[in-house]
Amino acid sequence: AFFEACGPDGMAVMQRLLRKARDLGLMAILDAKRNDIASTAAAYADAAFGVKVEGRVHSVWDADAITINPYHGRDAVEPFLQSARRVGAGVFVLVRTSNPGAGLFQDLIADGRPVYQHVATAVAAWARENVGQCGLGDVGAVVGATYPAEMTALRRLTPDVIFLVPGYGAQGGGAADAAPAFRPDGLGAIVSSSRGVLFPFQPDDPAWERRIEEATRAAVAAVGPLSRR
Repeated sequence: AFFEACGPDGMAVMQRLLRKARDLGLMAILDAKRNDIASTAAAYADAAFGVKVEGRVHSVWDADAITINPYHGRDAVEPFLQSARRVGAGVFVLVRTSNPGAGLFQDLIADGRPVYQHVATAVAAWARENVGQCGLGDVGAVVGATYPAEMTALRRLTPDVIFLVPGYGAQGGGAADAAPAFRPDGLGAIVSSSRGVLFPFQPDDPAWERRIEEATRAAVAAVGPLSRR
């Protein structure tokens, strides 16, 4: 969103950043929370993973994964699954988001369970369609560190689903809050620190680069042991 807010120049910077990440051997998640129906969903998916023309895939953003909204249902999720699987990428589905108002719809009870648990069950089924050697599928769940109790329940409900964990750092979630996202084998979770790493300095701070490095190392030091419990 922040790249897009800067117009075409911002989008060009995002493309260069994604290419640099790939050159460095890093994995890049396009946190766009996309979705729509039919051909529009397919266009969003192709932008993330590559447009297929005459049997060849032409990259646009060339991301390793994308976040999507499941509100439209399976038929709107399907284009993302197909496009991601064509290039060996992944999809993260919003399940229990980190924002304060998440419960307005996600906590509504349907058939005896909150809606977010129904979404998690669907995500687990989609993940089982394409399981890798590590035992995890290519469809993950976005589960906020700001709701550790719900995260604990979701980990029990979906033991073989990768969690993308926002809400760590600037939103108030700590390492202990993110801990339930990890499986006993130390796998299954990606903890995201965004604002906490990007903006740990005042605008006029000449040592801003050092502040970013320090914040990054602090986040790694706090979260890293969670995967080695």
